[in-house]
Amino acid sequence: MEIRQRTARASSRVGIPVVKNSFAHHGRRSLLILGLAAATYSLFPASPAVDVPIFEVGAVATDNVIAPFAFRVRKSENDLTQEREELARSAKPIFVYVPAAHDSSIRAVTRFTTAIAAAAATAPGRQGVAAVQRAAEKLRISLSPAEAEYLANANRRGALGDGIRRVFERWLTLGVAASGAMDDVRGEIILRRGKDERNLLADSALTFGSLLFRARTLHPAPNSSIGDGLYIKLLSAFFHPTVVFDRSATEKRRQELRASVVVNRHQVRAGEKIIGEHEVVGREEHEKLRALHDAMQSRTGGERAVGRIVGAVLYNALVLLIFGVTIALFRPHLYQSYRSLGMFAVLFLLVLIVAAISGKVTPVRPEFVPIALAAIICSVLFDPRISMIASMILAVLIGGQGIFRGTNALFFTMIVGSAAAISVRVIRRRDQAYYSILAIAAAYGLAALAIGLTLDWEPREMLVSALWGGANALVSVSLAMILIPLAEKFTGITTDLTLLEFSDLNHPLLKRLMLDAPGTHAHTMRVANLVEAACNAVGANGLLGRVGSYYHDIGKLKKPQYFVENQPKGRNPHDMLKPTMSSTIIKNHVREGLELAAENHLPRAIAAFIPEHHGTTPIAYFLAKARERGDAVANSADFQYPGPIPQTAETAILMLADGVEAATHVIPDPSPEKIREVIERIVSQRIEQGQLRDAPLTLKQIDLIKEQLVRALAGMHHNRIDYPASSGGITSEFAAV
Repeated sequence: MEIRQRTARASSRVGIPVVKNSFAHHGRRSLLILGLAAATYSLFPASPAVDVPIFEVGAVATDNVIAPFAFRVRKSENDLTQEREELARSAKPIFVYVPAAHDSSIRAVTRFTTAIAAAAATAPGRQGVAAVQRAAEKLRISLSPAEAEYLANANRRGALGDGIRRVFERWLTLGVAASGAMDDVRGEIILRRGKDERNLLADSALTFGSLLFRARTLHPAPNSSIGDGLYIKLLSAFFHPTVVFDRSATEKRRQELRASVVVNRHQVRAGEKIIGEHEVVGREEHEKLRALHDAMQSRTGGERAVGRIVGAVLYNALVLLIFGVTIALFRPHLYQSYRSLGMFAVLFLLVLIVAAISGKVTPVRPEFVPIALAAIICSVLFDPRISMIASMILAVLIGGQGIFRGTNALFFTMIVGSAAAISVRVIRRRDQAYYSILAIAAAYGLAALAIGLTLDWEPREMLVSALWGGANALVSVSLAMILIPLAEKFTGITTDLTLLEFSDLNHPLLKRLMLDAPGTHAHTMRVANLVEAACNAVGANGLLGRVGSYYHDIGKLKKPQYFVENQPKGRNPHDMLKPTMSSTIIKNHVREGLELAAENHLPRAIAAFIPEHHGTTPIAYFLAKARERGDAVANSADFQYPGPIPQTAETAILMLADGVEAATHVIPDPSPEKIREVIERIVSQRIEQGQLRDAPLTLKQIDLIKEQLVRALAGMHHNRIDYPASSGGITSEFAAV
C-alpha cells in the first residue's frame, strides 16, 4: 500500500510548485511578466480612445470625419522652414554710420604731415629726403625718394595735406563704405545714423571707389604725376570707412522675420466636415486629419494619458499572466527554470519587435509578424501543446495593440501559430523542415482565403497576402533551424536534433565502447532497444531513452575487465580483491562516466542517464560477500551507488530495463513466465527502495513498462528450431558445442 501511495504522489505533480520562499519565488516571475508587459507597451504606445484615420493623399476616405472641436492646422516643418528662410532673405542689410572713423582719418592726416614736417626740418637736401622716408616708414607708409623729396617741400606738403583733409571733411561725414562692401548687396540697404535709419539703394551708396573719383575735383596738384600718386596713396592709407555692415543687427532682423511667420495654415471650427466618405483625400484634407490626430493626442494628456498607459500595461500583463499560470500549473519544471522563462520572454520580444517595426515601416500587414518562428522554436524546445498556447497568447497580445486593432492580425497569428506548432511536433529528418514550410504557407493561404471571401477582397489581394505568408514561412523556418542550437545552449534543453547527432554509433565514445568493452557495448545495444520500446509505450521520449542508454555505461571504459559482461569465463579480477575495493571500482564507473561525458560535451539530458540509472541502489553482491567473509559491521553506504535517483521517466525506465536485461541472462531456459517473474521482482524492489519516487510515472505506466519488457525480452530469449543436418541447418547438438 505504501508503494502505491508513493507512486501515486509522484504521478500527481500538477500544480504550482511548492518552494520555501513562495512569495519571492512567484514574485520574481511576476516581475518578469510586468517587465515584458511594459516592454510591449513601449513598442506599441497607447493611442487615444477615439483615434482619427489619417488617409494618405490620393486615397478614398472610408469614413466621414467631422471636427469634434475647434483646432488649428499647423504648417509642415518643411513649409515653415522654407517660408522662414525666404522671409529672412528678404531682410535688408543694415549699415551703420561710424563718426569716430571720420575723426580717425583726419587725425591720421594731421599726424602724418606733422611727422614729415619735423623730419624735413632736421637736415637739408638728400639727408632731409632720407629723414622723410624714415618718418613715413614709422607710420607704415612706404615712400619712394621722389615722393619723399616731393613731401620735403613745405608748400607742396601743406597743399597735399589740406586737400586730403577737405576730401574727408566733405564726404566722410556723408558716409562712405569700404570698397566692395556693396558688391553682394542687391536692392536697398538700411543706413542707421544714431537712432535714425533710412532706406538707401545699394547702388547709390558712396564707397571708397566712388570717393576717389570725386576726390579728383579737389586734387591740389593735378598736373604732377608724383603729386597725383601721393594723393591717391595717402587717401587710401588714411581712409577709414564711416559706413560699415552691422552683421549682428542684420541677423537679429532676420530672426525677427523668421519668428513672425504664422505657423498655422488653417483654422478648423467645431462641427466642420474635414472629409466625407468616398471622397478623394487632397493635401489640405490630409493636413487637417493629421492636425486633428495631434490635437486629440494633446487633449488626452495628463491623467487620461496615465490611465491609458496603466490600462495598456494591465492588458498586456493580464494576457501574459494567463500564460504564466498555464506554465505553472501544467509545466512546473519550466516554471521553475529561469532559463526556460527567459527563452519565452526572448521569443515573445522578438516577435513583438518585428511586429512593431512592420507596423510602422509599411502598411500594416499581419503576414509580416514572425509568429511561426516563435512557435517552431517553442515546439522543438518544449512541446507542441505549450507552443500552441504561447502562439494563442502572442496572437491576443498582438491583436490588442493599437496599430493592429481593427486588422486581421489576431486571426492570422492564431491560425498560423497553431499550424507552425503542430507542424514540428517531431523533427528528426531534414525534409520535415520542408513539410513545416508547406504547412505554414498553407495556413497563411487558407487564412487569406477565409478573410478575403468574408471581406470581399479582390483575388489579387488574396494572392498577395498568401505570397507574403509563404515568404514568412520560408524565412521563419530557416531562421528557426539556425536559432534552435543557440536556444538549446541557453536553456540547457536537448532537442531531438541534438539527440540524433549523438545517436550516431560512430561517435568516438561508442566506438571505444565497442572495441574496449564489447560485452558492455552489446549489453548497451540490447538495453537501448528495451528502453526505446518502453518509452514509446508510455508516451515518454523514445529517442532520448535510446540515446541515453547508449552512453549510460561509458564509465566502464576506464576498467572494462572488472565488469562481468567483459570477462572471459573463469577470469574474474574481483576474486583477488576485497569486497570494499570491488565495490569502490564498481561505484567509480558512475563518476568516471560523468567525467567522460564532460570531456566529450555530452548534453546534460544524456549525461543524467549515467548516475540516475543506478540511483542509490545497493551493490548487493559485494555487500553480501563482505558479510560472508565475516565483516558483520560492513557499512552499507560503502556498497551503494551515489545517486541521484531517477528524475525523469526515461532514466527510470533505463533503471528497470538495465536490471532486468542483466537478470534474465542468468535464468536457465528463460520462458516468458520466468521473465515476467524476474521483472515483477526487480520492479517491486526498485519501488520499495524508493528509487522511483521522483520519476513522473503512474502505476498504470509502470504496468505498461513491465508488459513491454516482458514482450521484448521474451523475443530476445525465444527457443530456436532444430533444423536437420541434411538441410545445412543447426541442430541442438551442434549449437551446444
